[in-house]
Amino acid sequence: MFKKVCSVVLSALLLQAAAVPAFAATSAEKEAKRAEKVRTQLVKLGTGADARVKLELRDRTKLEGFVSQAGADTFAVTDRAGTTTTVGYGQVSKARGHNLATGDKIAIGIGIGVAVTLLILWSMYAANES
Repeated sequence: MFKKVCSVVLSALLLQAAAVPAFAATSAEKEAKRAEKVRTQLVKLGTGADARVKLELRDRTKLEGFVSQAGADTFAVTDRAGTTTTVGYGQVSKARGHNLATGDKIAIGIGIGVAVTLLILWSMYAANES
């Protein structure tokens, strides 16, 4: 019985060891996946002065500004001074962006309106109590 259990465990370990290299991705595949992830993030962010980004490139260069143009392979970042830098999606190591969607802006506006209304009602109630 012990020999059967050992042979089953050994067979399972050998099959697992043989399957691991099949799942490993090449560096080119990893680069393409990373570039596609950055492209997806920037497409979601959009373009224009509201599409603010902070980027760190693979050569440790840091860029900050807004996405002024986005293409299939590259995008352009314009900084505060008006300098436009064209960057390939594969050159980006870290990307952080900030852009409020229209729904977010509406929700913030409604929240402020409700807060002001409650404040007015509370102040009227407090004035009537005195």
